[in-house]
Amino acid sequence: SEAETPCLLLDPDQLQRNIGMMAARCGKLGVTLRPHLKTPKSLQVAQLTVAGKAAPITVSTLREADYFAQGGYTDILCAAATTPNKLAHADKIQRETGTRVLLVADSAELVSAADTRAGALGAKFEFLIEVDCGEHRSGVGPASQELLGVARALEDASNLHPAGVMTHAGHSYGCDKADEIAAIAEEERAAAAGSAEALRKAGHDCAIVSVGSTPTVLHAKHMEGVTEARAGVYLFWDLSQVSRNICALEDIAVSVLASVIGHNTAGKSLVLDAGALALSKDISANAYLPDAKYGYVCDVETGKRFPGLSVHEVYQEHGLVPVPDESWFARLPIGSQVRVAPNHTCMTCAAYDVYNVVRGGEIVERWPRVNGW
Repeated sequence: SEAETPCLLLDPDQLQRNIGMMAARCGKLGVTLRPHLKTPKSLQVAQLTVAGKAAPITVSTLREADYFAQGGYTDILCAAATTPNKLAHADKIQRETGTRVLLVADSAELVSAADTRAGALGAKFEFLIEVDCGEHRSGVGPASQELLGVARALEDASNLHPAGVMTHAGHSYGCDKADEIAAIAEEERAAAAGSAEALRKAGHDCAIVSVGSTPTVLHAKHMEGVTEARAGVYLFWDLSQVSRNICALEDIAVSVLASVIGHNTAGKSLVLDAGALALSKDISANAYLPDAKYGYVCDVETGKRFPGLSVHEVYQEHGLVPVPDESWFARLPIGSQVRVAPNHTCMTCAAYDVYNVVRGGEIVERWPRVNGW
């Protein structure tokens, strides 16, 4: 009750269960897990997630790569295309820490520009070629002439080396049925494995064949031709994944602790001190879970949802929770606290610089996290 709100709570026991589940799944599939640490962005969470600091990890930004490299991790994939203006930072990470920083490209134009910049820096980099497996966000077509063109550009580069291919089936988040997700998982696998085969037939190296989204890893029938899987949201889970039947509400390991700061009797709403910044304005759960709104409102002790209560409106620092009747004002008086289960945990956690680790109803540790670029 003395914790200043809003703040981020983490259940370490649930986190451990989530970690164990995905490790077992990748073991069964016979692929290396390269966890995507863009979700937790925390050394303490990383230490629980991977077996050792030589194990491969994934990040989204070079600031994250720098943070984990300084923390001793030696094999890091930065999973978004890296433009030349970022290469000085990538080079600094490699020089200072000895960490292998894998970068991503999806065009010969980017490869050429990166090679020129790397030469000016006196640096060497390894690149994965991104393949579009159906999301149509970025990447070259599977086993396409464009793929081969990027591979040739990497082979011809003086300062870059081809390391393999990667793809991401982000469109798996648009499904809530297991058979649909399994079909996308197979498309993802086939796109990556088929592209790797095409590269090898053309005489190019392709050591790494990387796929990944949490739903597809969990629903894939097999991973033939794939060397590693990237997944991240499974560490914490969220309502978006609950809405797609990937996990259950009780699997969510993080929540936002908020205080009731007012009773809007005219609008029959509780007013929380957790608004758009504290929760994010992501409503990705709503397509399949309309009552999620901006997050389920849960009991601070048990973590169980108060029946029917969600944050329906957010302002910068206010969240409004409609209640069925005024008895809720007595049940949750001003100054009382609630937990809010997040819609999209990556977005929500990004507002905070620390996890408040809770055991037995008490905050026992505070784990820092890195943010920004």
